[in-house]
Formats: sequence, C-alpha cells, structure tokens
Amino acid sequence: MMMHNPIKKMLAIVAVTLFASQAWADEGNELQVDMDAGRGGLPVNVEDPSEFRVCADYDNLPFSNGKMEGFENKIAELIAKDLGKKVKYQFWYDRIGFIRNTLNAYRCDVVMGTVTGNDMMLTTKPYYRSGYVFVYKKSSGYNITDWDSPDLRKAKIGLVGMTPPSRPIADKELMGNARPYRLMRDLNLPPSHIIDDLVKGEIDVAILWGPIAGYWAKTKYPDQLVIVPAPEYEQENPHGKEQWNISVGVRKKEKERAAMIEAALERNKAEIEKILDDYGIPRFPIVDEKKEKEKKSAKDKTQGDIIPKSE
Repeated sequence: MMMHNPIKKMLAIVAVTLFASQAWADEGNELQVDMDAGRGGLPVNVEDPSEFRVCADYDNLPFSNGKMEGFENKIAELIAKDLGKKVKYQFWYDRIGFIRNTLNAYRCDVVMGTVTGNDMMLTTKPYYRSGYVFVYKKSSGYNITDWDSPDLRKAKIGLVGMTPPSRPIADKELMGNARPYRLMRDLNLPPSHIIDDLVKGEIDVAILWGPIAGYWAKTKYPDQLVIVPAPEYEQENPHGKEQWNISVGVRKKEKERAAMIEAALERNKAEIEKILDDYGIPRFPIVDEKKEKEKKSAKDKTQGDIIPKSE
C-alpha cells in the first residue's frame, strides 16, 4: 500500500534486497533480470511500443505475483488491453532499491500502485484511496472503532513497526501492548502472516494497511474477521496519516505516458472499481490533498496571531 502502497515508503529502514538473478519458473512466468541493462554509462533496452512494461513484486499478494493473481496484475491487464498493448513484467522484490533497479533502470515503465505525489515518480491522478484498518476476530466480542476504544487498551496489538498507526498507539501509551512486525516482509513468511497470527490468537487486534487486511480476511478467513477503518490521525500528528490516495507511477519526465495511462484509468473506472471490490479492498472517497493542504496553510496563517508562543 504496496502499496508501493504507503507502508512501503514510510521509513528508511536498513535492509538488503534479496534477489537472485537466475530464472524462477512458475507456470511459464519467469523471475529473471538482465543485471547489465540500465547500468550507468551503458545502453538501455529499446522500448517496444507494443508492450506495457510493468514493474512488480513476484510474491506480494494482494498487489501482484508471478501467477498474475494480484489486483494490480488485473488492472495492468485492463489498462494494457485498453491501450492495445501486451503486458510484460520486470519482477523485483519491493524493498529499498525497487525503483532504482526497475523503473529508473528502464527495465520497465509503470508502477501500478504508489502514493499519489510520490517524489520518486510522476504520478497519475489517484484511482483509489485506502487507509489503515483495525482487524479482529468476530468471536472476540470486541468493539474497536477508534484509538480510544476501551477494548484496544486491553488487546495484544499487532502492527508493522514505525508505520503511521504506531503514532497514535504511542500517543495513547499503548506500545506496551504492541507486537511489532517487520516493514519489509521476511521472504520465508507468507504475505498473510500477520492475519494468520491474529486468527491463531497470537495477537488480538491487527492494525494494517487496508488492501492487505481486506484481501486476506476475504479470501483466507471469510466471515471470521471484523474490519473497521482506523480514524485519520493526521490532525494530531502529521506522521500519523492513516489514509492515502493511490496512483500509477512513471518516470518523472514522462508526462505523455502518465497522461495516456490516466485517460485509460478514467475510461475503465467502473471495471477497476469491480476489481477492487472483488479483492476486498477497503476504500474511501478520493481527496484532493493539495487543496486540503492549501486550505490548512491558509487557516494556520489567519489563526497565527492567536496561537500562544509559549505554554
């Protein structure tokens, strides 16, 4: 959310990109890369105009995988068909260095899901907005609707360390209840492992990026889990922003490509909504965040004189 979903871009965590250059065969889809293509000072691959070249993770459901089972795979196929192209993938584990080794190395041209305004790319208008959610078992009897819910105070809380929900959890003095999970998923564990731990009872509540929670709850544990949107916390702490617009990303100077994809997204809006529904992706109305920031900035200026300089 990941998205290039938001959870993948929030922190500078030291990590090593684990990647093997040998081919991994999986039902005819190969995980392979030409390590020389795109290196500095060397020629890059000539783009084939008949191809819609997508940068994606090989094993990161619900977003993408090598079997083309993710919702970003499905949306890529939809957009490529609209543009009269065929999809071609460059798979790379979505960790630190993902953009450098894929999009910016010209091994592919399109990232299907990234935060709108991501400064590493030029992004289209957003095609959906999601956010973090509380997830707990129906059988628990919990009623968690906000950061001050009494049931949250007595629960074992699973969350990805240092992601936005950690801000309100810290502010509410609930870190003693929290079990942190790694931001960059252990490749030996399935993408669903936090939800799996919840169902096993190792944690009582998970606070996760909505697409991850919604997909695994729907497909792996149908009718067992409750999903509740986590309230926005940005007003209290800008690092606690819980809801994000999601766009398609291209290289910064490629305005023509971005415009072409943006038009295709608009033409296929209904079909994209259906795909997101089929995958259980929680969504909110898209917000023009630039205008919202301008309004907030103007409000802050008008109220500046009444803000005390000391307490």
